[in-house]
This record gives sequence, C-alpha cells and structure tokens, in this order.
Amino acid sequence: QVQLVESGGGLVQPGGSLRLSCTTSGPAFRNYNMGWFRQTSGKEREFVAAIAWTGRLTRYPDSVKGRFTISKDNAKNTVYLQMNSLKPEDTAVYYCAASNVVAGSLRMEDYADWGQGTQVTVSS
Repeated sequence: QVQLVESGGGLVQPGGSLRLSCTTSGPAFRNYNMGWFRQTSGKEREFVAAIAWTGRLTRYPDSVKGRFTISKDNAKNTVYLQMNSLKPEDTAVYYCAASNVVAGSLRMEDYADWGQGTQVTVSS
C-alpha cells in the first residue's frame, strides 16, 4: 500500500558518514511505523533501526547503537538513517520498511511494505 524508495547509499571510507533517505507515497504516511534493515550476500536480513509513527520512540540493535540515528519527517514523507563512524562490517544493501501494526519491531514479519534497497559499501 505504501511505496518506498531508498537513496543516499554509496562508497565511503571507514569512519565516514552517510545519510540514507526513504521517500514514500501512499495514504496515511504519518501513521506508519518505519524501519531500516540491511542484508549482505549469503546472510539473513538484519534489523538496523526503527521509529514509531509518533517519532518519539526509536530502537537500535547493539551493532549500530550510538552510531546510527533514525528520524522521520512527516511533512516530507521521508524517513532517514544517519550513519556515522561507519565500519567495513556495515557494508550491505539497506532497505526501508513500513508497518501499520507494530512500533519499533525488529522482526521482518511485522513490516508489510519494503523499498528496493540501496547499496552501502564501507572500504578503504
């Protein structure tokens, strides 16, 4: 129901920063809980960040906590992932996702709509 398009990925050196954007279209965007996931070849998709529709609750796994920040701008129909202090192990395809039933979930099953992904490569 919600169309999601990620952008902002690219090549960055270790210790650098990137900001990913996910623009959306569809009804009632401001009421959607949003999340970011990532996946590398041969591995299961991994939870990265989540934000409740109110924008007041965020959640991160230990692997990115303190380095990544998720935010949501309802006026622009956009969710962001600010990534700082990037490490080679952060290299992955990053996906944004939307849920209209669960806030702050780390489970893929709770997200009904997904973007196409954007590649992030952290390398010297």
